[in-house]
This record gives sequence, structure tokens and C-alpha cells, in this order.
Amino acid sequence: MLSARAAARQLPRALGRRAFATPADTPLNKKVEMTNWESGHYINYAKMNENLNIVRGRLNRPLTYAEKILYSHLDDPHGQEIERGKSYLKLRPDRVACQDATAQMAILQFMSAGMPSVATPTTVHCDHLIEAQIGGEKDLQRAKDINKEVYDFLSSSCAKYNIGFWKPGSGIIHQIVLENYAFPGGLMIGTDSHTPNAGGLGMAAIGVGGADAVDVMANLPWELKAPKVIGVKLTGKMSGWTSPKDIICKVAGILTVKGGTGAIVEYHGPGVNTLSCTGMGTICNMGAEIGATTSLFPFNDRMHDYLVATKRKQIGDFARSYAAELREDEGAEYDELIEINLDELEPHINGPFTPDLATPISKFKEAVKANKWPEEVKVGLIGSCTNSSYEDMSRAAAIAQDALDHGIKAKAQFVVTPGSEQIRATIERDGQMKTLEDFGGVVLANACGPCIGQWDRRDVKKGDPNTIISSYNRNFTGRNDANPATHSFVTSPDMVLAMTIAGTLDFNPLTDTLKDKDGNDFKLTAPSNINALPPRGYDPGQDTFQAPPEDRSSIQVAVSPESDRLQILQPFDAWNKKDAMDLPILIKAQGKTTTDHISMAGPWLKYRGHLDNISNNMLIGAINSANGEANKVKNSTNGDWDAVPATARDYKSKGIKWVVIGDWNYGEGSSREHAALEPRHLGGLAIITRSFARIHETNLKKQGMLPLTFSNPEDYDKIQPDDKVDLMCTQIAVGKPMTLKVHPAAGGEAFDVELSHTYNEGQIEWFKNGSALNTMAKAHANKLVAMAKSKNSSQHNQSKKAHRNGIKKPKTNRYPSLKGTDPKFRRNHRHALHGTMKALKEVKEGKRDAA
Repeated sequence: MLSARAAARQLPRALGRRAFATPADTPLNKKVEMTNWESGHYINYAKMNENLNIVRGRLNRPLTYAEKILYSHLDDPHGQEIERGKSYLKLRPDRVACQDATAQMAILQFMSAGMPSVATPTTVHCDHLIEAQIGGEKDLQRAKDINKEVYDFLSSSCAKYNIGFWKPGSGIIHQIVLENYAFPGGLMIGTDSHTPNAGGLGMAAIGVGGADAVDVMANLPWELKAPKVIGVKLTGKMSGWTSPKDIICKVAGILTVKGGTGAIVEYHGPGVNTLSCTGMGTICNMGAEIGATTSLFPFNDRMHDYLVATKRKQIGDFARSYAAELREDEGAEYDELIEINLDELEPHINGPFTPDLATPISKFKEAVKANKWPEEVKVGLIGSCTNSSYEDMSRAAAIAQDALDHGIKAKAQFVVTPGSEQIRATIERDGQMKTLEDFGGVVLANACGPCIGQWDRRDVKKGDPNTIISSYNRNFTGRNDANPATHSFVTSPDMVLAMTIAGTLDFNPLTDTLKDKDGNDFKLTAPSNINALPPRGYDPGQDTFQAPPEDRSSIQVAVSPESDRLQILQPFDAWNKKDAMDLPILIKAQGKTTTDHISMAGPWLKYRGHLDNISNNMLIGAINSANGEANKVKNSTNGDWDAVPATARDYKSKGIKWVVIGDWNYGEGSSREHAALEPRHLGGLAIITRSFARIHETNLKKQGMLPLTFSNPEDYDKIQPDDKVDLMCTQIAVGKPMTLKVHPAAGGEAFDVELSHTYNEGQIEWFKNGSALNTMAKAHANKLVAMAKSKNSSQHNQSKKAHRNGIKKPKTNRYPSLKGTDPKFRRNHRHALHGTMKALKEVKEGKRDAA
């Protein structure tokens, strides 16, 4: 006879459900590796649980899942101040991931820190530098040739600093992370705004700039303003043409591109269990387009299935032992709640020019005609990090096969981007790739390609209005093909296939018919009974991973001073402790100013490791309110109209600081810190806007720029592009406003404008020292001084004792040991230490201010 406990375990099986294991069955202190690609890095549910219990005891209230992950990763769970939307949390992430375009600057900054290896598991993924031109293998080989210098730098630096390296052709960072590194309850940061893709596996994965990544790589706590939590409750079940992409397209329409700023979006409710793991990843991925800090789903059986399919069953089983804390508490409260009934959800198409212009398919024809959008679809594109799962490709292939069975193919050009080598190899084996190629598709390399603007498009001239439709995540003006007249729409792969077959936006597959090869009417069949995971398992394809060697002492990382792709960074100057007077406004940006406007991708990606060269694209896409044009501003010193970077360089050559005036949600989009580094490099002091996107605001702070907002947003309209301003920098203090005195170019009385900021004490030090990296170096130098003084004191005591005993004083090294670091770092640190000790002596003698 079964015991009550055994009977309880059997019950879910009898009902066709799985039972989660209990902590008693699987202790939380079990050693389970984070990934199959590393050893010695374990998932520490025991520590997470300990931290969570401390915070739970302090707050004494039900917690959301997002809160549980963040609080379980606190550096100091006992003393951390915790208030949603106000406190700055000090966190200890489990992992760091970087893509090749942002990794260059992150590694260059890490090198300047002088550490022998990263302190937190880190990977670099080569996906951004491969231009789509011909297709697959040829484009990949071309990229390897063109980018050899950068790839060699990344490969050698990863080997040197104990970083996992995924070679070109491996796939897109977010797909690789989901397949190999994400785990339920984990916390990861990544130098790409779509890092939240890992939320599909229950991980809080947050996009950051390279300087944030360097903090974690260097074993410093990572700082995040405690986000609010927006709940999205899903009920019902999708069917027919509706897919997970439609959920986030609808949410984007509700919240807009800035509605999620400062918040984590947490999905819950019975509808969650009807989605596949990769479908949940799609939703979390595109959550970046609403400005969300991240998005995530609670752990469930679909995630366990995916972990098993990707050869990580031990992680899935371990997560079941911690399952009670891998979801929201009963009664947890959200700052905002959205409810979506999946039974009633329609397919959505979002765009053009912005990902939050959401239109359900039933109203799309009407919107096309009312807005006079170009109806002919020139190109349909599926794949990318957002929608390239096995399920996505299988659904697309089913629709393509339906068309082929009726004797027709794609009317528009059709492009397929596999998300990873594993996906490519698997759909090649299982036949989906052949179907899509027979349909007319060109299969590109496993990389970002057109989604990030790496597309050598030649079918339309720049400036010609046209329409493309993709299953990507972002559709800003000119983003995909550098043509500002291209109307880019984002939707599900299913709808991309339907529109590509029809060749027009004036088509609704739910209601409209097509003509088969004989001229007979037929309706496309919505995909059904599609496998979310490959029944025969994944085919890993080619091995494209480079593990760091055990002995890294002989590896050298060289950067040629003649290179136009890579440049060693020089520290920015510290603040001069004065107010800034008579500053010109470099540009008053009008309307949407994304990171694509501030630092374009596409052909500029090749300069991501060379700050001076890439600074030649600074703000060239921003619209100047003075003339309605891009990249044309007036130089206040001579009245000449010139490009934005050229004008900034002229100011810098004359020792003139400048400011930028911006509109709402300034810096939305990518995590690229180049959008902050470039204005700092070219002599900027402050960016003053109505509001900021989260990542960009942090990036500006990290680089020593002042991100300030109008306390009254209407004051944006009071300032003219030709005005001069005084910025009272000496007023900077936590929670205190700052003053901007405006001197109208048209004459009249000067007037004051109140500015707000979100600085805390530590961030103010970044500004004072010139950057967060300078602050880190200063702290390191102070540590060396303390070590040296301690060592000298110890040696002095030993010397006195030896003298009393008649022993000869031994020869000592006046500097602490830096054995194991590069000779260049040892030399730089000793120079810094010598200068610091000299400064301390001068302070003691009264020759220098102690500050």
C-alpha cells in the first residue's frame, strides 16, 4: 500500500501532469555546473535561497519572481536598502556575455584594469560583424577575411583573460546563451540590449554597456536601480495564425517604447504553460523595445523540456528542487498589471519606423491605405535572435510547403537567418531548410545580418520608398538597410511568410485567398501540430567554441598603434571642479533619437574597437530642430554649417565644452556604449533631455558625461539651438536639482532652467574622477598604496628588530608584487604607485590639496 507521500507523488502522473521534486529529495547544496562548456562554476541555489530568506524576513511580504532573482543575488542582503524604483541595488551576477561589436571596447577597458583574468564566467560571441551579401558560407568567409584583426584580438584576449570564445559562424549571442548558458533563477548581464532573451528560461538577463560588464568581470558588485515590476497575466491558449511574437507586439502597443523603462516585465498566469520555452524567449527578447530592464517567465515544464533537449537535464532537475522560488509568491503585487486573453489575441504587425506602432491583422489593410504605406513587399526576412528557433523555422517551412503544394513560391525576395549553428544543422537535417530554399529563400550566415544593419542591399536605391517585413525585433528608420525611406515592419515568421507569398501588405491570411498555379483560389493553412523541439534531438553542427587554455601565461594581446580598427583607450580627464560657462548647444535633437541615431551600426560596426574613428558617426542620424535635417549643425564660433562630428571636433580643438539637448526617451534601443563614449571623447559635457532610456543614461554616467533631464519637460521648448548656456556643475548632489542658465541668442534676459538627475554618491564620484573606470583605477591605486605602506611598516619593524639583534638589513622591494600580470601593466601600476606616493608626500608637506 502506498504511503500518503508516495500517493501524492503518483497523483500528478495519474492526472497527466509532472510533479516537481521537493528540496528534501534534491538538496540545494548539490553541485551542478552552470554549463557543459566550463568546469568549476556551479549553480548556487543554496546561497540564493539563503539571501532570499534574509530579505524575505526583512520585507515580510509576498515577492514577485523578478524580485526573488534580484534579492537572491544581493551583495549585502542584510544591509541593502530596498525600495522599488528608488534604491540602487548592489548585485552579484552569475555570468557576463558580450557580442563582438561591444566586446572590443569592454575588453579594452578590462585590459586597462590590469587584472590577469575575469572573476566572473564570461563569454564573447562573434555575430555582429558578418555582412549579408550573397549567402551563408561565402558571407562568413568574407567576414573572416575583412575582420581578421578584430577576430584575432578577441580570440587572443579571450584566451588570455579566461573568457569563452564563440567563433564567427557560431550563431547569435542570445540563441547561444539560451542553448548553453541560461538557467532558471540566474542573473546575467550582457553587452547587448536583447540579452533579456534568456528570460525564456527563467533567467533575469539584463542588457548593459561595456563599463558595467567590466565591473562584474573585475569582481565588483554591479549596480542597478531597483526596478518596478509590471505583471502581464496570460490566460487562454493561442491557435491558428497567432504565435508568441503577437504577445509582445501587443504589449509593445500597450506600453510603448518607453512604458517599460525602469521596470521588469514579468509574465504569469495559466496561459504561460501553453507556450514553448523558445516562444517565451521571443517575448522576452523583444521586451527591449518597450524599454524594460528585462522580461522573464517563471520556471515550468516547458523549460525543463528545453533543458533536456539541449543536454542539460541535470540543470532542469536541479531547478525542480528549487521550483517554489522560481516563480512569484501567491499574493505578490505588481506596480502595473496587464491581462491578455490568448484565446482572443490576433496576429499583429508593428511599424513602420517604430516597434510600438501595433496593428492587429484585422485592421492592418485599413492602416496601410490610410497612411499610404508602400503596399508592395520587396523583401521578407525571418530568423535573427528573436525568431529563429526550431519551432519558428518549422512553422515557416509548413507555410512555405503549403504554397509549394499549390505550385507557387515567394513573390517577394525571401531571406532566412538561422540563429545558431545548432539550429542551422538541425533544420538542414530535418528538411525545413530545403523547403525554405525551394520556396525561394536565401539562407544567410548564422549571424545578426540585416537585423543589425549588416546587409549589402542592392535592389532599391537609397531614398526610394519601399516596404520590407521581418520577424526581427527592431525597425527604426534606416536600421536594416541604411535607407531612411524603407518602411520596415516587424511581426511573426508566420505573417512574414504570408506577406511574402502574397507580395503585398494588402493581404490577410485569415480571410483572403491566393491563386494557385492554375488560377484557382485557395487559402493558406495556418500551421498546426508543430514540434517545439526536434523529435530526433538537436544536431550540434560544427564545433565553433574556443575554450581558454589552462596555461595562459605566454599569451600576448597586441594592438597595433597603426590600426584603424582597434585603439588602446586613454583615460578621460577628471572634472575641473568648476561650473561650465558659455557652452554652445552642439545640436538640439528633435523627436526620436535612438542609439542608432547617436552611433549608427551597419558599415560603422567595423570601427567599434577604435574610439576616435567611430566618433566620426556621432549623432549623424539625429534630426536638428533648427533645420529639420540630419548631420547639419551650425558652428557657434564661425557661423559655418557642418557635420555634427566635425563641429564637435572643432569645439574640442578650441577647448570648448558643449551640450546636447534631447527629446523624450533619448538613447532608446541598443546597449552600445559608443553612444556615450563618442560625445565624451569629442568634448561633450552633458546631455540634457526630457527623458532617457535606462541603459544609455547609465552608460553616460559611466563615461563621465552628465545625463540631465528637464524638471519641467516643457522647458525643452524654451531653448533654441543657437542659445548659449551655463551649467552649474558645482551643484551636483544626491537628490538635488541643478541649474542651467540660458542666454538667448536672439537677445533678451537670461533665464534659469531647473534640471534633475538620478545620481547617487558613488556615481557622482564617477563624474568627479572623469569616468567609472578612472574611479576603479583610483581605488586600485589606493589599495596598492595601502599594501605598500603596510609592507613598508612591516619591513621597518623587521629591520628594527634585526638591527637590535645585529642582523644586516635585507634588501626589499618597495612595491607590492604584481607577478603574473603583463609587463606593461606592472610598469603602469608602478608608475601610478610612484605618482600616488609622491602626491601623498606633497599633501603631508602642505604642497597639495588633499582632495
